[in-house]
Amino acid sequence: MTDHETGSLDSRNADAARDLYRPAYTPDLLVAALERNLDKPALHIGDQVLTGAEMSAQISQFAQALASLGVGPGSTTSMLSKNRPEVLIAMGATMISGCRSTALNPMGSLGDHTYILEDSQTETLIFDPDHFADRADELHKAVATVKNVFSLGPSSVGTDILALAATFEPKPLETAKMDAEDSSSIVYTGGTTGKPKGVVGSFRSGATLNQIQMSEWQWPDEPRFLICTPLSHAGAAFFIPTLLRGGSLVVLPSFEPGAVLEAIEKHRISATMLVPTMIYMLLDHPDLAHRDVSSLETLFYGASAISPTRLREGIEKFGPVFFQYYGQSECGMTIAVMRKEEHVPGDAERLATCGRPVPWLDVRLLDDDLQEVPQGELGEICVRGPLVMKGYWNKPQETEEALRGGWLHTGDVARRDRDGFLTIVDRKKDMIVTGGFNVFPREIEDVISAHPAVASVAVVGVPDAKWGEAVKACVVLRDGAEVDADELVARVRDAKGSVHAPKSVDFLDSLPVTPLGKLDKKSLRQRYRSGAEPQLT
Repeated sequence: MTDHETGSLDSRNADAARDLYRPAYTPDLLVAALERNLDKPALHIGDQVLTGAEMSAQISQFAQALASLGVGPGSTTSMLSKNRPEVLIAMGATMISGCRSTALNPMGSLGDHTYILEDSQTETLIFDPDHFADRADELHKAVATVKNVFSLGPSSVGTDILALAATFEPKPLETAKMDAEDSSSIVYTGGTTGKPKGVVGSFRSGATLNQIQMSEWQWPDEPRFLICTPLSHAGAAFFIPTLLRGGSLVVLPSFEPGAVLEAIEKHRISATMLVPTMIYMLLDHPDLAHRDVSSLETLFYGASAISPTRLREGIEKFGPVFFQYYGQSECGMTIAVMRKEEHVPGDAERLATCGRPVPWLDVRLLDDDLQEVPQGELGEICVRGPLVMKGYWNKPQETEEALRGGWLHTGDVARRDRDGFLTIVDRKKDMIVTGGFNVFPREIEDVISAHPAVASVAVVGVPDAKWGEAVKACVVLRDGAEVDADELVARVRDAKGSVHAPKSVDFLDSLPVTPLGKLDKKSLRQRYRSGAEPQLT
């Protein structure tokens, strides 16, 4: 046997050993989920319904079309589209093909999209021709790395990938060869400080997310899941678990509270996911009293802090259906969870928590010296485990800081009670230093939001010659309600002391939110630091 033949044999043995213990990654779970539901409805968008078999066939054709154009394992792709069936087909195809994907927010600006495509070095852009043909053309011309532009239908821009896909015969789905640490995605953070950072996810972290979702999250039997957030972002994270549970997805083009309530009643929705701002809008919408929402069994919520008072109101109106997940882009969605039965309506302290850490991760509260703090004391939530990101794309210094000491540093400051529930007092970067004292806005917001006249509130630090930073409360009142600013200040002073009491209260028509519906404190702070005056009611 020659040296070459020996080397080839060793290589085959190494591949066989690797495959022997290879776990199921997200693409494998997608294939399994579709095979479980070949004849059952898997996706509803408008009047269109696709079964598992139909989705599998279309994903196969799409993947073959990509391969014919040189897009396969390791290729870099981005999606720019509103919610439509082809989004999930394209995502499924790039997933099983072993591509690295980067989503573009459909509500983002040209500058946002250009930055992300350039930074992620994306080669292939897939877009919705009904809404983004001009944007795709601009991006193709502006971003040197973008070599392929594929349209989800007829367009004067790029290649009609759907027409090309239709020329292929469907085949059984097969996933590309991939390793645990291969990059599967780059998700860009919100950019609360400076430019957004690209969080690199791996097939290892993606599979862990699905494993935790399936084992720790409370799903209805054969869920009928409503997606009203962008499929390009959090909405798609519920695709595979829903199908693995034998369920189907009902997708709305966007979030509009009246349409969401109508869809819950019409389709007998049993589960959905909302961010707190969306929950507030549902609670305040006049249609809620006239819609039948009794089919709803689980309302998943997360992405930002929720007011305990408004959460209690939600339980009163929707029933014991709330399930909280806590995570971040660097450790996707599920560091901790609070189960439905753990939402105790009469316990404001419990409702202010983000639940308990999932057992699949090592989650601890650490001080600046990486020592675990005693029960009840404040520490930063730090995480180790297979859900943690690989790092920030092309940012070694920021990666080293985020993963310092072998822990992911979330930036969230919390305390743990004797039962293990974590209460986040705020982000480290949102802490206000006023007169030499550290003040966490979340604690003030919980006090103010408990007032019956308050619909929502955000507390920020603003520049002040005397105090360095002054505490400012920005308050949105419920329709027809009134409250004096002095009353809210006194309420905080009585509950938390004079240091926490806002130096000023502004009553606003609305609070700024990101395109994904999360409270945008960066924008709010900028209003005051730039001297712009917010619109007063």
